[in-house]
Amino acid sequence: MTLTRKLILCWICLLLVACGSSPFQVKNLAKTDIDMVSDAHYREVESLLRQLTVKLYKRNPRELHKGSDPTIEQRVSQIFDVPGRLQFAELPVTGTQAIELSVDPAYKGDRVFALVVGLTDMIRESYDYQYDFYLFSELYHQKLYHSARNIEIALWRIARGVDADNNPLIVMNSWRGERRNLSYERLFGKLIALQDMIATITAQKNQRVIKAVAQNVATMAFIPL
Repeated sequence: MTLTRKLILCWICLLLVACGSSPFQVKNLAKTDIDMVSDAHYREVESLLRQLTVKLYKRNPRELHKGSDPTIEQRVSQIFDVPGRLQFAELPVTGTQAIELSVDPAYKGDRVFALVVGLTDMIRESYDYQYDFYLFSELYHQKLYHSARNIEIALWRIARGVDADNNPLIVMNSWRGERRNLSYERLFGKLIALQDMIATITAQKNQRVIKAVAQNVATMAFIPL
């Protein structure tokens, strides 16, 4: 056996030992530091979206009972257990159009479902519907930046979405004499910060400059990705 073959066998053995004693995976050999950062950001974003879904349904139980009357766990599973583009028979649109629908006073469907599906699909689109990143994976910093601005716009639109009786279409923070509750805004703030951070990292990696967007406060229209 040649020295080269011996070295290769030793390297494989070391890998097998490492795999048995730590969370190391062989596929990570094809990942750069930036890829691992992207992986971590994406996992944290989806974790925050799951938390947001549960909190919104607990705050808006009437929305859960629209349609087929699923449980919160079933709704979470529907949205997050399948990667890629989100499309559902009960929801005619996705992405930012679904977010728009969730705050439309005329909409009769599940507003929480529309909102979370819209946010999740829009954020997934900003990652080009990738969830595992490798050496030749490419992310576009401007799409990530725009997704952060769209989350800000969504928060603004939800806070101002009311029905004919001036009741919120989607209840989030404290309402009419309740104890102050900013946990929803904190979740949205974390989502915005994560998307801004990965946009900055990606821009620096590719030696590009993020083009800031001037938001129109009067309309707060979503930015196309």
